[in-house]
Amino acid sequence: MRRGVYWRLSVMMFLQYAIWGAWFSYLSVYLTELGFSGKMMGVIFNLLPLGILLAPMTGGQLADRYFATEKILAFAGLIGGVLLFLVSDAIQLQDMAVMVAFTILSLTWFVYSVIFGPTLALTNSISFQNLTSAEKQFGAVRVWGTIGWIAAGWILTFWWKAPAIMEWFEAQPGITFYSLITFQWWAVETNINPNDCFRFAAIFSVLFGLFSFALPHTPPKREGVEPLAFVKAFRMLRDRNFLIFMLISFVVTTELYFYYILTGPFLTGQLGFKKEDVPFWMTTAQLGEIITMAILLPIILPRLGVRMSLLIGVVAWPIRYLVFAIGHPWWLVLAAMPLHGFCYVFFFVVGMIYVDNTVPKDIRASAQSLWAVFVLGFGAIVGGFFAGAIKDYFTQGTGETAVTNWPAVFSVPLVITIVCAVGLLIFFREPEKAPAGELREA
Repeated sequence: MRRGVYWRLSVMMFLQYAIWGAWFSYLSVYLTELGFSGKMMGVIFNLLPLGILLAPMTGGQLADRYFATEKILAFAGLIGGVLLFLVSDAIQLQDMAVMVAFTILSLTWFVYSVIFGPTLALTNSISFQNLTSAEKQFGAVRVWGTIGWIAAGWILTFWWKAPAIMEWFEAQPGITFYSLITFQWWAVETNINPNDCFRFAAIFSVLFGLFSFALPHTPPKREGVEPLAFVKAFRMLRDRNFLIFMLISFVVTTELYFYYILTGPFLTGQLGFKKEDVPFWMTTAQLGEIITMAILLPIILPRLGVRMSLLIGVVAWPIRYLVFAIGHPWWLVLAAMPLHGFCYVFFFVVGMIYVDNTVPKDIRASAQSLWAVFVLGFGAIVGGFFAGAIKDYFTQGTGETAVTNWPAVFSVPLVITIVCAVGLLIFFREPEKAPAGELREA
């Protein structure tokens, strides 16, 4: 792989996941402040998966049969950025009644999701088509997406805290080394404009769209005899291992949303974390991703293979949810969050590689989109509603008087992920290695 290709793909991943990371970590806290119920929150978070459900018929089909992938990404980034700017400037949800705010946000967010959704699979597809060894190289590219997610969360938090931090420093007669290393300055008051998360996402989206024009030219594969690439991708479900992998991916993803949606309210409601600090502390999970993806994945995957690597990823989930169910001390909860690296990398990233190595080369984009349908589509939709419903079931009271039984909430994904690990171990078999060069062009 040429060095220039590596850096272009890496910047692409950085910008794309910075878009997502700018709004994702804080949105659940914001929706809670607006008075949205758990089910309402599930609807909002499920609009992006709903858009992803269309990906095989839209982005995947277009990239496999009609347009260069980099041009589709450029279009999505630029149009998505415009929509995000409109959302951040035109909508003042905090001044509206709950149902009015919910209706308006639902409609506008769905339109954006239809634009952004297909890019999540297409960035994987364009990477695999320009890598010579996905097992060794994809982790080094994809890790920049995690770095982008972290950067977006940190930028947002520091943006909110910057004025008060500067005032705190100016008020100190002498800044001591002790005050710096103990982060005493971090406890300053913060003025939050929730729409900033949309504004930063819009900036990253426009940059992503512009940069996509500089990506390696990746034209559609026209040698496929099936004009509808997504139909050919769906036929892959006839393969027993592929179907089992997709089904387990779906179930595992439903439990992922207990982490994505509920960790913010858990940190603020159970452990007393300040709401403005949530985006910062949530990024500790992505720090675990960086270490796992950049260092461990290239070593473990070639040695243990797909099946055992997937199993490592699934087993890490119940360990994390066990700590969340215990719920104390606070430092143990924070220490468990980097396990997200094992959860995500060894299941989802290895899963992306498995899909790319399994399907014919003329349907790569559609196959990645199909995987996204099971994971980011159906899995996320069911997971969002499921997590929200479980939270509501174990919550007594409403508004500021609401009390949630967090140990009971996190016991649900704990049990389900254990079942997934057992199912993977029993039913999934290691795919046979294809002859060198058969599945991938250099």
